[in-house]
Amino acid sequence: MNLPESSPLLLNAAATARGICRLFARNDIWCLPEMPLRGGRRADLMGIDAKGHVIIVEIKVARADLLGDAKWTEYLDHCDRFYWGLASHLDRACMDTDTFLPERCGLIVADGYDAEVLRPAPLRPLPAARRKVEVERLARAALRRQTVAADPQIRIWGEGV
Repeated sequence: MNLPESSPLLLNAAATARGICRLFARNDIWCLPEMPLRGGRRADLMGIDAKGHVIIVEIKVARADLLGDAKWTEYLDHCDRFYWGLASHLDRACMDTDTFLPERCGLIVADGYDAEVLRPAPLRPLPAARRKVEVERLARAALRRQTVAADPQIRIWGEGV
């Protein structure tokens, strides 16, 4: 979904992400938004917990987007834990159906100020080599973003993050 910057849905997604990041920060989980994955997908939030587990959160703020997302299972190959991050106003009834793999996926509800884990995400460990690749990609993206933020005129070679 490609939305203008002033779209209420985009603003709501940013607020939902902020609430989730606040919850995670209190639990020593640090995330990057909009993290590109191999295969052309982009995780809404991707982070690492204190034990080195990779976490992905797919944020949804509209029912149609939630029910119409047929590609989210591709994220499961990139993380040890997967969460759905839903805006607080969104109806959550569908999250307990087999379509959303409740035995595999956690559930977080958030607003712009905070979030709550309604269902913890089970740990499904990545193979060590795969985790190493994902952690290194995440670290490089974070360092690249920090460098560009400190010096916006710097020229970045390679993929844009």
